[in-house]
Amino acid sequence: MPQTVLLAEDDRAIRHALERALTLEGYAVTAVADGVEALAQAHRNPPDVLVLDVMMPGIDGLQVCRVLRAEGDRTPILMLTALVETADRIAGLDAGADDYVVKPFDVEEVFARLRALLRRTGPAPAAGTGAGPGSGAVTGTGAGPGTGAVPGTGAGRVPGAGTGSDGPAREVPAGARPLEAAGLRMDPQARRAWRGRRELELTRTEFELLELLVRNAGIVLDHGTIYDRIWGYDFGPGSKNLAVYVGYLRRKLDEPGAPQLIHTVRGVGYVLRED
Repeated sequence: MPQTVLLAEDDRAIRHALERALTLEGYAVTAVADGVEALAQAHRNPPDVLVLDVMMPGIDGLQVCRVLRAEGDRTPILMLTALVETADRIAGLDAGADDYVVKPFDVEEVFARLRALLRRTGPAPAAGTGAGPGSGAVTGTGAGPGTGAVPGTGAGRVPGAGTGSDGPAREVPAGARPLEAAGLRMDPQARRAWRGRRELELTRTEFELLELLVRNAGIVLDHGTIYDRIWGYDFGPGSKNLAVYVGYLRRKLDEPGAPQLIHTVRGVGYVLRED
């Protein structure tokens, strides 16, 4: 069955163009014009992924995110935005968005970001790539951001795991085992992280970016590798997406008088280490 997309966009021209492009790409699309209808549709027929414009009449895209996340709904959300200031991106991330596309955008970028989000949330493959239209710009207004990611691999054992009176303890999957590096602790299964005794409040993308760095502590990861592992798509040398998220993480990790943990290797990428 085709994967389902709930599209909320108040600009009729953009909504119709994107609905048609997504349908031709193989998705089953439900398109609405405002946040109220988006919430109603999400509750009535939960989609595989949401595409939300931020500035809509009544309930905007950020409010839709907040409501769904407060209800425990973890459906991936891609935001459509025209504003790219850091404060606008932070607002979208804090609201619960997973990724964003800046207007005017190319539909091929939308397809790529949707494929990346859907790869991270279920075993079913994303819609095909051969039926869609060619690239083309879509214009409009809006505001908001977001993110998503694929953690790396690693090893380690759960403290205290062993043999009990009921027989051998079950093996915990490697990707779910607690991690420790550079004074950080992470529980991938519970999606919690700490620096020392302080728990960190991280968005989904921030958590998965930090997890990738922790699993590869002391190893310099180049930009292309990080983009591929976290976003499933390399946005090219001109993209500031990664730098923005590293900045978010540093603000949450760094402490007065404590060493910086995420280091920039100029012209290459980033490394996690405690100097």
